[in-house]
Amino acid sequence: MTQPRSSLVSVEDTPWYHVVSRCVRRAFLCGEDRVSGHNFEHRREWIETRILELAAIFAIDVAAYAVMSNHYHVVVRLDPERAASLDTESVLLRWTRLFSGPELVRQYLSPRRKAMCDAQLRRVEEYAQTYRNRLADLSWFMRVLNESIARQANEEEGVKGRFWEGRFKSQALLDDAAVLAAMSYVDLNPVRAGMAEALHECDHTSLRRRIRPEAEDDSACAPSNISHRPGACSAPGTLRPEIELRSLPRAPLMPFDASGQFEPAIPFAFEDYLELTDTLGRCVHPTKRGSIPAHRPRLLDQLGMDAEAFIRRSSHLLRAFGSAIGAPEQLVSLAERRQCRYLRGISMARALFARPAA
Repeated sequence: MTQPRSSLVSVEDTPWYHVVSRCVRRAFLCGEDRVSGHNFEHRREWIETRILELAAIFAIDVAAYAVMSNHYHVVVRLDPERAASLDTESVLLRWTRLFSGPELVRQYLSPRRKAMCDAQLRRVEEYAQTYRNRLADLSWFMRVLNESIARQANEEEGVKGRFWEGRFKSQALLDDAAVLAAMSYVDLNPVRAGMAEALHECDHTSLRRRIRPEAEDDSACAPSNISHRPGACSAPGTLRPEIELRSLPRAPLMPFDASGQFEPAIPFAFEDYLELTDTLGRCVHPTKRGSIPAHRPRLLDQLGMDAEAFIRRSSHLLRAFGSAIGAPEQLVSLAERRQCRYLRGISMARALFARPAA
């Protein structure tokens, strides 16, 4: 399988991204296929679980996600510094949870390491550096996520062929307001689609997991050290069989922290975010769309955002932007660094990310 491609902004510009990947087959990723009559609702659990499992392997934190009928959204933060801090053995142990790895890597992770010569050890270090870079790479995260889900779906249906679009769509989130807009958009997808009436009914979303943590399995927390030792395996570079991937630990969702004392963390208080999503959720449902609440969420004031514009345009918020989301000055600065004249979404940015005049 070829690696999924997307137009990514450099991590030096921002570590935050909103990603969406869509199914191309007539049959839904999840839910009921009206033509065949088959119900694939259980696949929503597949992808929700796999997102958290991969977050325990990669140096990538998951801030928000939502699994819909024929696509899913995820908001992530890449952490190349964390990947760079991993020693050789830790990198190889993580990577070989997913891929078999070459013989030299398997030898290094076994008692046979003592018999390896200096040239072999140097080659292993080169492998480790390659894998270290991949552990903070969004495209590799998406490759493993999509390939593993497609493989399960194809096996279930007894078919072969493409399951996902060739490219996932990614949008760089250039500032805190963009992160907030993306997370609220993602968490409220079921409400916006009329699949849920309230936040606690938004199944297979990060917000539901945060609101009802007691409903989650204890295995949702990943151990601090990954100690898996690879055994017999398939060809190097081949994703491991699903029966082996099912033993992966799960990472917790990225925490909220408005104080700025902890990193990585979502730079808001969870209570403020919950207030915002609850207020917005009452306005974006298809039967209520366009209504403006009397109460203005505190978080919008804190970030200097136009509440009315945010609510009225929330249904097509992310579609109005191109490869990056942020305040007008952030988009202008990025366009200059890219040496291009224009980035799509500047009009929406001016409407959303500027406090209206008194």
